[in-house]
Amino acid sequence: MTYQELVQKIVDLQNDGLELFNAGKSVLGKNLLGTHLGSYEGNQIVIQGCIHAREYITTLLMIEQVKYLHSQGLNVSGGIYFLFMTDPDGVEIVLDGINSAPCEITKQYLILGNNNSTNFSQYKANINQVDLNTNFDADWGQGTQNVFCPNSENFCGFYPESEREVQGLVNFTLKNRPLLTISYHSKGEVIYYGFQGESAENLERDRQIGTRLSEETGYQLILTENSTGGYKDWCVRKLQIPAYTIEVGRSELPHPIGIEYLPEIFEQNRYVPELALGLANEYASQIKSAKIVNINTKERKIKNDSYARSGFNGAKSFQNRRSTSWSSNHQK
Repeated sequence: MTYQELVQKIVDLQNDGLELFNAGKSVLGKNLLGTHLGSYEGNQIVIQGCIHAREYITTLLMIEQVKYLHSQGLNVSGGIYFLFMTDPDGVEIVLDGINSAPCEITKQYLILGNNNSTNFSQYKANINQVDLNTNFDADWGQGTQNVFCPNSENFCGFYPESEREVQGLVNFTLKNRPLLTISYHSKGEVIYYGFQGESAENLERDRQIGTRLSEETGYQLILTENSTGGYKDWCVRKLQIPAYTIEVGRSELPHPIGIEYLPEIFEQNRYVPELALGLANEYASQIKSAKIVNINTKERKIKNDSYARSGFNGAKSFQNRRSTSWSSNHQK
């Protein structure tokens, strides 16, 4: 498969009546293509893939997910943003080789950071040799595998959000304010959740939602440790929402994972987007209910304080009657 053939698979979604949009630009000016399913009203989630160049199997997976959901219709309220390829410049290098680089100086720069090899099949970074999933402003540069010099993998950049692709994804996420995000990676058949510094309450929320995703895919749920600067980490830290990294493909498969494994991976992840949106709706409803309880509690306290200040001796019994009545109605 060539890079243009991969992009064409995304573009061909328009033949099915889907609209494409640009979530931003790559360093070399390529569009970060995406589409939206469902309603723009209500809760939204974001699913993004291929932030690592060699992991373009995740782009192919998301295309299949979009086709399936579009043909079946979304059965839950809200909408899903799909961002197919966050590192298009890197993907082009992996699929088309070093000669796809724009100039001789760039070619030499890339080869030098690739251990002086012209084989880019294992390449993860963008055209600047920054590992985009270490470049987000979430304990940037503190990961155990981070390196601080341009490299084919793990270089976190010279400062957080230095890369155009990361800036585009950050701006898109802040604009659309999703209630949950999923980042597709390969490989290992695991789901990572949580991030250091997260509150115990939010961590338990994330674990519960992650457990449902784990049951659906059959992938192991793992708490994130010693990894920083990722998109998932940034979503947890900055937006305080549940966010997950899903690693598709069996661990024994070689990078890049071949297209022949796509049917197996798709079957494991067929229902993940719709399930994730449904789970986001569930926890959003819980938050709304909790706010209603809090508002009612504050209103009761204000009224009771007012009776007390006016010298009404029955303030305590009034509070008890109100509390009992509200609890009864709430339980219904």
